[in-house]
Amino acid sequence: MAVPRDDMGYPVDVPGPVARVVSLVPSLTEAIACTRPEVLVGATDWCSHPPGLAVARVRGTKNPDRAAVAALRPDLVVANKEENRALDVRRLREAGIPVWVTVTESVPQALASLERLVTTALDRPVPGWLAAAARLWAGPPPAARARVAVPVWRDPWMVVGARTFTGDLVGRLGLANAFADGPGRYPRVALADIERAGVDLVLLPDEPYPFSGDDGPEAFGRVPTALVSGRLLTWYGPSLIEAHARLRGLPGAAAGPRPPR
Repeated sequence: MAVPRDDMGYPVDVPGPVARVVSLVPSLTEAIACTRPEVLVGATDWCSHPPGLAVARVRGTKNPDRAAVAALRPDLVVANKEENRALDVRRLREAGIPVWVTVTESVPQALASLERLVTTALDRPVPGWLAAAARLWAGPPPAARARVAVPVWRDPWMVVGARTFTGDLVGRLGLANAFADGPGRYPRVALADIERAGVDLVLLPDEPYPFSGDDGPEAFGRVPTALVSGRLLTWYGPSLIEAHARLRGLPGAAAGPRPPR
């Protein structure tokens, strides 16, 4: 039987059934905890969902404690091309630990990646939450009803750019990303550039930068802003169901298909 390959095309040879998993990605942590909770033994400090998750913590996505990961004796570590460093993935593999790397630059790609992770790496059928999310987000993006910018950092200001999961997600809500055609996936911009981009709305998520009522909206004098859960804008996994229900209420967002009964 051929050795399965992760989203990067790297062969991941897992001896026997996977019984111990360490996740280095909050979205994947939530997905595994809602699918095979008994196998999840470690996660990053940023893995906040599901609430009350009781597993060992291995520091952050960009600076995981590799010794702590190894000490958990995982059959598999799950990571993401964007969120985790190639160096950490390589060092874990050099230590003999199988690592499955996902690539998620759009909603369809994220859904397909999650299905492969569950059915191939974890050897389980497609869970109900994943099937429901696939139904909710199926179909082509609607015509854009509004133009938005999505900052992810300030001082310096950085925004969601091209080939990003978040940019694709807002597009599927009928919101055109004003910086989708610019250079880079998360370009640095001047504050004035955001206002000059002709946006109807600035979406301010609470992660990775913790925008809040008194940190973010005051910077935009002429453009309306909306504070949004970063989990709903940037996470993939079970959060996609909640994101579809709640983000359709954003100004200018398309109603989209109704949740299945």
